[in-house]
Amino acid sequence: MKKIVIIYALVLFGFANAQSVKYGLTGNIHKSSIVGIHDRSKGIFGGNVGVFADFSLVTNDIYDSAWLYFTPQLEFAMFGENSKYPNKDLQKFHNNYISMPLFIKYFIKNHGYKSDIYLMAGPKLEYLITDKVSGPASLTADQEKNLNKFAYGLAVAVGVKVQENWDVFIRFDRGFSKIYPDYTKYTTYNRMLGIGINYYLGSTN
Repeated sequence: MKKIVIIYALVLFGFANAQSVKYGLTGNIHKSSIVGIHDRSKGIFGGNVGVFADFSLVTNDIYDSAWLYFTPQLEFAMFGENSKYPNKDLQKFHNNYISMPLFIKYFIKNHGYKSDIYLMAGPKLEYLITDKVSGPASLTADQEKNLNKFAYGLAVAVGVKVQENWDVFIRFDRGFSKIYPDYTKYTTYNRMLGIGINYYLGSTN
């Protein structure tokens, strides 16, 4: 986890001289799952909560007219899934991560003017801080003893500004690293689909 925090601090320091910086709080409610391993698995509902900063990447004389931003986030994220093997109790696999998406945020332009709609995409780093398994053992329990602490993937989102300090978004995350390195039948990775909000606390110019 220290590596994630250090990387985030270096990213913020590296963009400290950007033309303008806006910062705030972010959160979402999502449904997540671990692809390719458990018995009749079903996604679970969870959430992310964290902080973000918008670093403008274009030069503008008019305040808040930038249409391209670098947007790193630092989040606490709940992932996992439940599964049901016939004639057995529910199996639960719940994992918590410190997550760091590194977005490029692009505001759609209309006749040269910045609109309220934006697109975001970028890589994501994760560090596993807790993992909890409950219920009967899965069929692949022997291959689930080891979990990769570090994970990486891709996050994409589309959002719209609804008020001066608020916007809402839909986000999809897809992992590319293996969650269970000892399981070789399929590639196991995290994925999620959620809806969330950003609240801007302030800005610097």
